[in-house]
Amino acid sequence: MKAGKKTVEVVAAIITCNDKILCVQRGENKLPYISKKYEFPGGKIEQGESLRQALTREILEELHMKIELKKRFITIEHEYPDFNLLMHTIKCTCSHKKVTLTEHLDFKWMSIENLESLDWAAADIPVVKELLKQHDEFIKT
Repeated sequence: MKAGKKTVEVVAAIITCNDKILCVQRGENKLPYISKKYEFPGGKIEQGESLRQALTREILEELHMKIELKKRFITIEHEYPDFNLLMHTIKCTCSHKKVTLTEHLDFKWMSIENLESLDWAAADIPVVKELLKQHDEFIKT
C-alpha cells in the first residue's frame, strides 16, 4: 500500500445462517468505486476497541443483530484511489435471518457458490474468492 494515503482499519463479519452468508449493499457515496457496492458488514475500529468488540458494536448498530463471533478468517490490504484499507474478517453465526438496515440499501442471504453474482466493493472480492476456495471447509467450521 502506498505511503502518504490515509489507512482505514476495519473489521467485517462473514455471518452465516443455515449455510447462507449475509451480504449488504452500501449506500450512495461520493466515491463511485464504493457507492452501492456489496460488502461484508462491519466498520471502523474505534480507539481502545478489540476487533471483536468493534465488530459486535458495528453489527448491532447497523443491522440490529446479535451474532456469535467464531474465528478470524483473512485480513485484506487494499489500495483504493483515495485511501488504503486494512480489513480483518471474522467468521460469525446468528440464530435467525432477521436484519434491520440502518445504513445499507439492501441485504441478501447468499450461498457461497452464488456470491460472485453480486457487484462487490473491490476490497471484498479477495474474501469472496477465498470463501469459494475454502467452501467445504468454511461451511463445516
